[in-house]
Amino acid sequence: MKSIRFYLITTILAAMTLLIFLSALHGYNKSTKEAKILLDKQLVDMANVLSSIQIQPESFPSSITNVDTTYTAFQVWQNEQLVSRSNNAPDKPMTQLTPGFHDNNFGQYRWRIYVHLNKNNQRWVITAERTDSRNRLIDNFILESVLPVILTLPIAAIIIWLLVGSGLKPLRLLASQLQHKQEHDLSPVTLTGSLSELQPLVDSTNNLLARLERSLTRAKRFSSDAAHELRTPISGLKINLHNLQIESPDDKNLKLLTAGVNRMGHVVEQILSLYRTTPDQYMANFETLNLHVIAQQSIAQYYPHFESKQQQIELSGKSAMFQGDKFTIEVLLQNLLGNANKYTPEGGNIEITISQTDYIVQLKVEDSGPGIPEEKYHRIFDRFYRLDGDQHHSEIEGCGLGLSIVQHIVQLHHGEIKLSHSKFDTGFAITINFLTANSNSEQK
Repeated sequence: MKSIRFYLITTILAAMTLLIFLSALHGYNKSTKEAKILLDKQLVDMANVLSSIQIQPESFPSSITNVDTTYTAFQVWQNEQLVSRSNNAPDKPMTQLTPGFHDNNFGQYRWRIYVHLNKNNQRWVITAERTDSRNRLIDNFILESVLPVILTLPIAAIIIWLLVGSGLKPLRLLASQLQHKQEHDLSPVTLTGSLSELQPLVDSTNNLLARLERSLTRAKRFSSDAAHELRTPISGLKINLHNLQIESPDDKNLKLLTAGVNRMGHVVEQILSLYRTTPDQYMANFETLNLHVIAQQSIAQYYPHFESKQQQIELSGKSAMFQGDKFTIEVLLQNLLGNANKYTPEGGNIEITISQTDYIVQLKVEDSGPGIPEEKYHRIFDRFYRLDGDQHHSEIEGCGLGLSIVQHIVQLHHGEIKLSHSKFDTGFAITINFLTANSNSEQK
């Protein structure tokens, strides 16, 4: 069942059609029976009238043809002599002279015949009516009675369509409210004057929204608590390790411990960033952004890392405007720039290209690092996945969340990601397409 409206209409119409058919069949049989009784009575009345007419056999010829009939016929017999008949009646008795009704054939037609005996004068009167005429008359009468009922079916279908549509209007209003809710809107739905049958659905939907809101609130509280509880001890460890390294700068164990603490801090920040990019927090905060300006700012903030490895970084393109959340776009660029910086060797090249069409703003980041095999493209967005295991062959530590966060942010902005080889001899390229305001309006 794909449509409640279609199901209700077809079911009601099928039931109406069946009832009308059974009623018409019953009415046809009953009307046919009553019509035959009425027509038989006319034959009886006609016979009684003919029987009461005074006819002198010696005054008339045995055949009278001045009575012209087509669908009825009659004969008057007296003393075994035909004293009167219609012009379409034969010379012989139309049926056996037995009082009552008979069916017989003559004159190429089937006839309904009534035989009457007037006992006062011993006169036999035979009246007849063509069976095909009787049946045609009965069928026309019944058809004229039933046809209006049949013709009302399309009108009934239209009326039922409108009534069912009106009855389903509260359901459509509920669907419309849910469909037009923003990602961050978990307020209860309300239907004024809703039907009692629909109220359980409204209550269940509101209960679901309330549970979802409580769940998101707990997640937000956890994020806030985790940010405080995890960052504070890690920061303390970093300060103490820094002080220890001043006292023992050549201690290899301290260097390994420092690297481990830095990695722990990086994992914590990435996990918290992954949470912060949930749609319920940021979809409502979209604003017009200039991707080129944000890229310039991100490169400037990260430039010391590029400079430490003597990497050549280039930004090409011009202003490109689109709707998005500034914080998450900054996180996206930080992850892309961080990956490019980590995996591009010293003295390598990194190029960022920004372009715009009527419907797309494109960001492309290319590097001259070792690259990624094409058969591994489908895995690099998995959380905590790192190529060649936890320790990349470049001996650079990481947690495997960077590109997962990038993909999440792109999905948040309804964009798309494409992976390919870079334009350099070796390396990796990631292309991200964001929709502009024009493309959003076209989709709406």
